[in-house]
Amino acid sequence: MIIVRGRDGVLRALLNTCMHRGSIVCTQPRGNARSFTCPYHAWTYDTQGALRGLPGRAAYADSFALDELGLRAARLDSYRDFIFVAFDPGASPLVEYLAGATEYIDLVVDQSLAGTMEVLPGSQQYGIRANWKFLAENSIDSYHVMSLHRRYVDYLVAQGSMPVRPRGHARDLGNGHAVSVSAPPLAGKPVAYWGPPMPEASKGDVTATFARLVEAYGEERAAQIGQTYHQLLIFPNLMIIDTVATTIRTWSPRDHESIDVTAWALAPRGQSDGDRALALQGFLTFFGPGGFATPDDIEMLEQCQRSLINDAVRWVDCSRGMTRSEPSYDDDLPLRAFWRRWRELMSEC
Repeated sequence: MIIVRGRDGVLRALLNTCMHRGSIVCTQPRGNARSFTCPYHAWTYDTQGALRGLPGRAAYADSFALDELGLRAARLDSYRDFIFVAFDPGASPLVEYLAGATEYIDLVVDQSLAGTMEVLPGSQQYGIRANWKFLAENSIDSYHVMSLHRRYVDYLVAQGSMPVRPRGHARDLGNGHAVSVSAPPLAGKPVAYWGPPMPEASKGDVTATFARLVEAYGEERAAQIGQTYHQLLIFPNLMIIDTVATTIRTWSPRDHESIDVTAWALAPRGQSDGDRALALQGFLTFFGPGGFATPDDIEMLEQCQRSLINDAVRWVDCSRGMTRSEPSYDDDLPLRAFWRRWRELMSEC
């Protein structure tokens, strides 16, 4: 797709497929352009998707209609500046589709008193040799943190940050979306921060930021925004992770046993230098390609993909916390929400 704001000011999702022979017309991942020209035969489209020119127009019949050969568009809508695309013209309206997830998107975006967040420059891109649904499970599974990411736990201990089990809960948000909510021990800190010791230079900025959140939203909502971690799965393949850093992660299958993953750091627009440095530290230290979490997760998902082929496990277990009236943040309720929605959709095929 090409996500582009046309010269008319409208944001569109144009399918990146030339209507002549099907070549890709935009090869750059980002930037600005007045038009898109197919490298194969130089058919040229404007930023609204209309076909504006092609070499040798006179060789085509008079009935050849340029206005019928514009780039096809998918449905596009946004919520709190998060852009979503649907290929199904019969899909429900976006807010209806997001269901209970809107509450938690609001908590992420409301970190910014300016009302907008920004994606920081650069991204992490990597592949995993595993089925795409493994990453959906892993991303919303808090049960594995203390065991799989033991290196990170040991690192915190060595740095003088003794981690203890946080408190929290999990929620099924409808339509396959789910969230894990946890509150790390504050130990007198103004914000939830389960990570390396906070640099002295950042403490003043963080304290001042939290005070502004209290002033803007009141103590209860400010605590939800600044003193609580959220791992939000938006079905089927989007994670908004608001923990030691705020991260957007999405992935798509390359085939049935491999996926491509992209992740970005998200931060409040106008954030102080100290807060921004702390956010980037968390993003790279934990979620980075050489961080404490990502290599562990990749290795484990690839192990699962290789191991399950032996058919020893006919049904993976997602029953943790099933008997609790209030599921814990590290119970399997989010996984069950994902799989139930997946089963509903597959049953309709």
